[in-house]
Amino acid sequence: MIHRRFDAVLFDLDGTLLDTAPDFTTAINCVLAERGLEPQPEARVRRAVTNGSAGLVASTFAIGSEHPDFEPLRQRLLHHYRQCLTQHTRLFNGLDTVLAELATRQIPWGIVTNKPLQYTTPILAQLHFPSAPAAVICPDHVIRTKPDPESILLACRELHVAPERAIYVGDHLRDIEAGRNAGATTVAATWGYLSEDEDPQAWGADHLVNNALELTDLLF
Repeated sequence: MIHRRFDAVLFDLDGTLLDTAPDFTTAINCVLAERGLEPQPEARVRRAVTNGSAGLVASTFAIGSEHPDFEPLRQRLLHHYRQCLTQHTRLFNGLDTVLAELATRQIPWGIVTNKPLQYTTPILAQLHFPSAPAAVICPDHVIRTKPDPESILLACRELHVAPERAIYVGDHLRDIEAGRNAGATTVAATWGYLSEDEDPQAWGADHLVNNALELTDLLF
């Protein structure tokens, strides 16, 4: 019998499990082109996209949500994003090996994301994983999103595991706070979409990993 350090592994989606920044870059540059503006480099988009479409619009156009152009710009961004959801989105390097090992050891895994279901579902349908997620929790499924623990607790119930026997991997402070609030073991992934002023070591995660190999060593 294979010893398990954890009974389930949960991942944030954008910036943790999947590199979605290239497709967000395409989408925001389409919006910029419509306005006759210069495109954004992908590196800049990576620093802003962790806060979703609102964060990307705010960063790109230097406006807040109260600005009359904010919501129209956000809707244009989402329109273009729907057209290119999986053009370049991929698993981060090495995570296919992690998922394959989870399958070998019969450890269920899931996704807990603040990305709406209407975008999450088609992305997951187009990508090929070594094993399928046993739970996918989006904002549509809960009342309170991360950093509230509700979504992680729901995932644990669906996987029939106690939260303290689960591990949650994320690339943002809200991920670590949600995992901690749920009673799960938390892992900060530094390969994610970090802004220039963020320090993952200050988040208070139980563990910090810099790549999939370090995550493998932690999990198995």
